[in-house]
Amino acid sequence: MDIPDVVWVVVAGALVLFMTPGLALFYGGLSQTRSAVNMMMMSFAAMGLVALTWALWGNAIAGADAVAGGLFGNPGADFALYESFEAGDDSLVWVGFGATFAIITTALISGAIADRAKFSAWMIFVPIWLTLVYAPLAFWVWGDGGLLVEGGLIGDAVGEAVDFAGGLVVHMCAGMAALALVLVIGPRSNFAPNKPHNVPFVLLGASILWFGWFGFNIGEAADGAEASLNWINTMLAPAAALVAWLLTEWARGKKPTPVGAASGIVAGLVAITPAVAFLSPLGAIILGLVSGVICCFAVDFKYGKYDDTLDVVGLHFVAGLWGTIAIGLFGREELIGDGRGGILLGGGFDLLVAQIVACVVTLVFTFVVTYIIGMAIHKTIGFRVDPEVEAGGIDAVAHETEAYIIEGTPAETAVR
Repeated sequence: MDIPDVVWVVVAGALVLFMTPGLALFYGGLSQTRSAVNMMMMSFAAMGLVALTWALWGNAIAGADAVAGGLFGNPGADFALYESFEAGDDSLVWVGFGATFAIITTALISGAIADRAKFSAWMIFVPIWLTLVYAPLAFWVWGDGGLLVEGGLIGDAVGEAVDFAGGLVVHMCAGMAALALVLVIGPRSNFAPNKPHNVPFVLLGASILWFGWFGFNIGEAADGAEASLNWINTMLAPAAALVAWLLTEWARGKKPTPVGAASGIVAGLVAITPAVAFLSPLGAIILGLVSGVICCFAVDFKYGKYDDTLDVVGLHFVAGLWGTIAIGLFGREELIGDGRGGILLGGGFDLLVAQIVACVVTLVFTFVVTYIIGMAIHKTIGFRVDPEVEAGGIDAVAHETEAYIIEGTPAETAVR
């Protein structure tokens, strides 16, 4: 690549990396006061653990030459990036860019198990999950000869799946992993509608996520025209979803809430991620409107069924599923570029079938393997804190700190 192209990938990667601190604020504001630090620390721990695992072997599993019939890339290739370093070319910048995607995907899962998960168990879970779930799935969708693309077993049988920036690999994957973990560790002792302790944090976090998402969706744009389309679609879809979410709250007899606005933004961003390069601006608006409505209902589905504390399933899985399938409904043939288009635009069933099959494969693989990993940890060291820790707050026990410390007594702090 030329220097300007390299610089752009560096900037885009920095934007995506910045999304994880934004997620920490978003999740931290949504969580309870006594576990806000723990919630944010899970995102920051993911930044460290995933970056190291990715450099050592995760990048190879996700992108090296196919082995085992296209199930994953050769994990022994480019250990600790030695070959990339020796090559002296621009390959390292792409390794870093891929790492930022892996980081945010892993961090997303943590919101589902807020207020009750052991930090030590999370530290063990992260590198194992990245190795056995995220990296192989990334290879299936984006790798040369991966299972779901041309040259792979399923891709050749039903057609190649289309996922520009991570509807399958990032959002459906994180959402299904979140569901598996909450079923392993069980609901909170006070399972009830979550009341955010710091709404300004939630809004600030959502704003940072939207800002960083432009790097997420444009970093790998092929040319100026695609970058321009991706930029406008990344603006329009979450804007439409925000409005749709607020209108849906009104229609359901509720007040329009700031958490609803923030959640609508996230729903629209998630939905446009796989489809950003394949829809017209009008298509992006329609995608966002639908995602805002369906996710507003989806986040309430959990009650009485599973305790997804911060709605990772209701936002990321549902919107990721919708965005991925929507490509097969109204994706533009001239943008997809392989003679396939959305069925509603006269493109036939081929693309839609490939998208649905890819969604089913992602769902089953992610859920089953994550459940096994989570159960193995839960049955050994335990994935859940003790009841007294959950009741009293994880922050003081796990991190020897609290989110808010008020010094002195009321008498000492009174205005004199």
